[in-house]
Amino acid sequence: MKLTSREELKKYREEAQKEIFKRNSENTRIIVGMGTCGIAAGAREVMAAILEEVNKRNLNVIVDKTGCIGMCEQEPLVDVQKPGEPRITYGKVKPADAARIIVGHVMHGNIVDDLVIARYEEL
Repeated sequence: MKLTSREELKKYREEAQKEIFKRNSENTRIIVGMGTCGIAAGAREVMAAILEEVNKRNLNVIVDKTGCIGMCEQEPLVDVQKPGEPRITYGKVKPADAARIIVGHVMHGNIVDDLVIARYEEL
């Protein structure tokens, strides 16, 4: 998509934000590490693949981004936090892994063990 004016960019941004923020905070949160190291490792493509999977399935989840998480050697990083469950961090995620994470973990509660690098219990 090529944007040719500030107005088009503003409209595109507002529409994207509506898609992200229409999901309420009591639902599953998916956070993609988008620090410089994450972007260099392919986080933009991972984020796009995750958003595509979420939208294709019309899921009511929050997809967000964050800066550097501090585990650069494991980038791209994706956190999944389902209400009442431990936060799971997936490492070295590829765009092709997005469907496995969305369908397996987000939709069916099956953690994708071969990508897990951390599990955080709620305090």
